[in-house]
Amino acid sequence: MIDIQLLRKDIATVAARLAQRKFILDVDGFNALESQRKIIQTRTEELQGLRNSLSKQIGMLKGKGEDASALMDQVNTIADELKDSAVRLEQVQIDLVRFVEVIPNMPHESTPSGASEADNLEVRRVGTPRQFDFEVRDHVDVGAALGLDFDTAVKLTGSRFTLLKGGIARLHRALAQFMLDTHTMEHGYTECYTPYIVNAESMRGTGQLPKFEADLFAVKKGGQDSEGETLYLIPTSEVSLTNIVRDEIVALDSLPMKFTAHTPCFRSEAGSYGRDTRGMIRQHQFDKVELVQIVHPDESHAVLEKMVQEAEYILQKLDLPYQVMALCTGDIGFSSAKTYDINVWLPAQNTYREISSLSNMESFQARRMQARFRNAQGKTELLHTLNGSGLAVGRTLVAILENHQQADGSVTIPAALHPYMGGLTSLKAN
Repeated sequence: MIDIQLLRKDIATVAARLAQRKFILDVDGFNALESQRKIIQTRTEELQGLRNSLSKQIGMLKGKGEDASALMDQVNTIADELKDSAVRLEQVQIDLVRFVEVIPNMPHESTPSGASEADNLEVRRVGTPRQFDFEVRDHVDVGAALGLDFDTAVKLTGSRFTLLKGGIARLHRALAQFMLDTHTMEHGYTECYTPYIVNAESMRGTGQLPKFEADLFAVKKGGQDSEGETLYLIPTSEVSLTNIVRDEIVALDSLPMKFTAHTPCFRSEAGSYGRDTRGMIRQHQFDKVELVQIVHPDESHAVLEKMVQEAEYILQKLDLPYQVMALCTGDIGFSSAKTYDINVWLPAQNTYREISSLSNMESFQARRMQARFRNAQGKTELLHTLNGSGLAVGRTLVAILENHQQADGSVTIPAALHPYMGGLTSLKAN
């Protein structure tokens, strides 16, 4: 969350910056809550001072052997009012937290200004889209003969799930292994195996709760009708990896912390029906290799540029054309201060589609998680957190099926994946 002190000191500037990302800050609402808080706190301090003064007088009277009952009655009355004030103060503090929790991060000054996706800026294009001498088919048609099975997935679960069989399942696994090996052995990340189910505090720490609860899959310990704790399937391992440092004070010399994990991701994507429902582009369950870095605040924007290059490297090794886009203020995610999207070329759609999104959250998540480090002066500071896909495995599979398809229906496997495919250099119809 953003620093509440910024709201208290200069709410007009905060409101102006948030307006750049199409968020209208309820200034009057915040000021009303702050007014309540100040009134209660002022009255509490007055009562505490009066109680202390009366207590001293009571002590003096008792020391003289005089009657202090009237003053003691006043102290008891004050005690009752203080208890009531404490309850009221706690409630207004809760209301303030709830108010701030749904405010998005403020965009970094280098984030392009704009209202929508149309205002995003292309940073670069790499690779030349292939020219085909036959009619290009999309990944659904290419994959159908290779083990891509949507009908059985619908029978097993429902729409927007996928079953992979045979060589195409192996290719999916090979992609994840290749990405993990590259990021751990060449880019210095520590591989992690994380829980796929996390608690509400973890979701809150990275900003999924409370704002995006409708997009999550929730489960209850003991079943849906039980009184057990509500847990959540991860929408990305960003949640589990970033929360490693929740409620921690890490040593300065431990930074940067670089984590990667291959996990399934689960998203209900409420309200997105009708968009990209054909094929594997938008699924309720999909795999990603996630990159997370926990860094010193002075380093975070340089680290973001490096993380983009690390994700690009995967596409270069797979011979997939792509573009890098700097997202504008109106298109960055809730927790992000600055975001780059990497879009891979999909010839069947004749356009670039997102395959990775890499963001610098600055201290936004760290403040929610109370994730800190001890600086050179021994004082605690909030960390900066970054995350991104390195890459989305299913969408990478889609890109390979479409970009490396052949006229006979086969798909050429990029050379970087040959060591993971047991000697296979192409996928052919079963």
